[in-house]
Amino acid sequence: MSKKLLAGPYLIWMIGFTIIPLALIVYYGLTDRSGAFTLENVLAIATAEHAKALWLSLGLSLAATLICLLLAYPLAMVLRSRGKGASGFMVFIFILPMWMNFLLRTLAWQTLLEKNGVINGILSALHLPTQSLINTWGAIILGMVYNFLPFMVLPIYNVLSKIDDNTINAARDLGADSFQTFLYVLLPLSVPGVISGITMVFVPALTTFVISSLLGGSKILLIGNVIEQEFTRGSNWNLGSGLSLVMMVFILISMALLAKYDKNGEGSTF
Repeated sequence: MSKKLLAGPYLIWMIGFTIIPLALIVYYGLTDRSGAFTLENVLAIATAEHAKALWLSLGLSLAATLICLLLAYPLAMVLRSRGKGASGFMVFIFILPMWMNFLLRTLAWQTLLEKNGVINGILSALHLPTQSLINTWGAIILGMVYNFLPFMVLPIYNVLSKIDDNTINAARDLGADSFQTFLYVLLPLSVPGVISGITMVFVPALTTFVISSLLGGSKILLIGNVIEQEFTRGSNWNLGSGLSLVMMVFILISMALLAKYDKNGEGSTF
C-alpha cells in the first residue's frame, strides 16, 4: 500500500499533463467548431499545402536522421574503444551543450549562418565570396543534426558498451577480420541502440517547428510550423489537432518498431 501511495504523484502528473492533453487533442481533432463529429480535420492532411509540408518534413527529418546515424555510429565505436573512464569524460563533453536551452542553441546557429553572420564575416575577411546559408534546407538539416545528434550517439554507445570483449575476441579467434567482426557481431548486437537512436532523432525532427522557423524563416514551412500556426495565429484548434493526430501515427509506428527491436530497453539512455 505504501508503494502504491508513492506512485500517486506520478499518476496525478501523468493524468494532468499527458492523458488529459491527449484526450483534448483527440476531441478537437475529431470535431468541428460546433462540436459535431467530423473527419475533415484529419483528412485535411491530403490538401496540397499540408501534403507538401508533410513530405518536406519527412524528407528533411529522414536526411537528418541518416546523417546523425552516419556520424554517431563511428563516434560510439570510438567511445567504446576508449574504456569506461575516458569514454565517460568524452560523453560528458559531448552532451555538455545539451545543458543549454534548446532555443538558445538554435539562435546561436542563426547568428552563425545569417547573411551578416560570423561565417560570412570570416569569408569576407578572407576576401572570399559570401554564401547564402540561412533560410535553406541545408540550414534546417544542420540545426536538426546539431540538436539531435546526442540522442543518436548515446543509445548506440550504451548498447556497444554492453558487448563483452570476449565475444569480439571469439570472433577473431575463429578467423573473422575487423570488417567481418563488425558486420556479423557488432552491428547485429547494436541494432536495439540503432533503432532507439533513429526513433529519438526522427520523431522530434519530424515534428519540430522551432528549428525551421529560426533557420528556415518564412520561406520553408514544415508540418510542425503549419500545426503551430493553426493553434497560435489561426486559432483553429480543430484543424491543428486533426493534423496532430496524423503526426501521432508516425510516433506510434516509431514506438512499435522500438518495442519490436528493443524489447529489453537495451538502447535506452535512461
